Amino acid sequence: MQNDDIDLKLVTLLRENARRPVADLARQLGLARTTVQARIERLESSGTIAGYTLRSSAATRPPLQATVLISIEPRTGPEVLARLRSLPGVQVVHTTSGRFDLLAQAVAQTTSELDETIDRIGEARGVKSSESLIHLATKLDRT
Repeated sequence: MQNDDIDLKLVTLLRENARRPVADLARQLGLARTTVQARIERLESSGTIAGYTLRSSAATRPPLQATVLISIEPRTGPEVLARLRSLPGVQVVHTTSGRFDLLAQAVAQTTSELDETIDRIGEARGVKSSESLIHLATKLDRT
């Protein structure tokens, strides 16, 4: 089943606050509470809503974050990815298009810890080059 405008509004409201009571969501959408509950259940069953999670405040996240852009040698993707998985400071890895092949998100408690993680990434077999971008301040976060 295709999602309609009401489903999209409902998902947006849940993204803002997934703990909002169904009665509040119903008032906001101008629908009956049972209708909203049924829509939530359908969105969960269809996989549109994959789950609910805890969002940590900035105070509980590691203080240092970096994006590491990585170029790799041909056919070394699985080996490089295995190395990145083994590094506890690497939280997320994406494949990319363009000049770089991978984008890794790294976190650390100290600058030396972040430096160590970035060094381990750069020296991994199959990594041609890397470029690191240290995050200074978050200006917008919709996650």
